[in-house]
Parts: sequence; structure tokens; C-alpha cells
Amino acid sequence: MEKEQTLLDEDAIRRALTRISHEMIEKNKGMEQCILLGIRTRGYPLAKRLADNLKHIEDIDLPVGSVDITLYRDDLEKKQADPEIHELDLPVSIEGRKIILVDDVLYTGRTVRAAMDALMDKGRPSQIQLAVLIDRGHRELPIRPDYIGKNVPTSRSEVIRVLFANSDNVDKVSIIQTE
Repeated sequence: MEKEQTLLDEDAIRRALTRISHEMIEKNKGMEQCILLGIRTRGYPLAKRLADNLKHIEDIDLPVGSVDITLYRDDLEKKQADPEIHELDLPVSIEGRKIILVDDVLYTGRTVRAAMDALMDKGRPSQIQLAVLIDRGHRELPIRPDYIGKNVPTSRSEVIRVLFANSDNVDKVSIIQTE
């Protein structure tokens, strides 16, 4: 039996992303050298939303791309035999630029490590920052986000579900207790 509780509704997600956008501007003293890269699949729509916020706040068109970590996963042999691969979508060269990786949920840190490995195969950015909507803890690697929408302490038996209006017809983050 599953028990689901809403953590963030549409308004809370919007507020969290607005706050993160302002934090990015402040930390980077502007966004001129930055590129937003969403980790597929849920990080990419978040990156696009952050870029829209930054356009509204600073009137800057930030390059937005995506990174597919499929071939960089350390558990690839445990996953499906014939994974679907997407190309790394880099709108501009990452050489010497500040990269802001964007993902929906940070858990063990392994996804972020894989994304950094994929990036380093394509060039040498001056800096890599991390923005996440939810940080649920349980890190297995020394990875810490620069921007966090919400910290949600969880147990390993709980699951965080992120839904977006563009793909799921609703903006919502919930926590599910599996028993």
C-alpha cells in the first residue's frame, strides 16, 4: 500500500524556481558566461523554466541544453540491455563557461557524477554548479547542490515523484511511502 503526500504544488514550485533564479544571478554576478544544462529527463524542463525566469528577471537569453547520462551510469549493466541514447545537446561550446547542471531530485549523487563525466568528455568548463528542485539526502558521493528548491529528509523506503504540466498535466512534487 502506498501513501502519498504533496510536498510542492504548482505555486510552491514556481516560487522555488523564482528563488533559485535570483540566487543564480547573485552568485554569478550576472549570467553572461553561464549555460543551463538539464539532466534528462526531468532536469531539462526545469532548466528551460529557469531560463524563462532569468529572461524575465535579467532580460538575458541563456543557452539551454541537456545531458543524457545513460552511457555514463555506474549501474548500466543492471539496467535494460538496449538503452535509448540521446545525444548531448550543447547549444554552445562549454569551454571556459560556467555550467549549471539542473535536475529534479538529488539523491545519492551518482546521476550528477555521471553528468559531470559526460560534460568533461566534451570540454573543460570554468566551473560546474548544481541546481536541484528537491534534495532528499542519502548521498553516496561528496556532491552538494549550489541551489536547492526544497530539502526533504527521506527514508530509503520513500520515493519522491515529480510531475510537470508539460508532460503530466500537473505541476506537483509528492513523497510516497512504500510499505
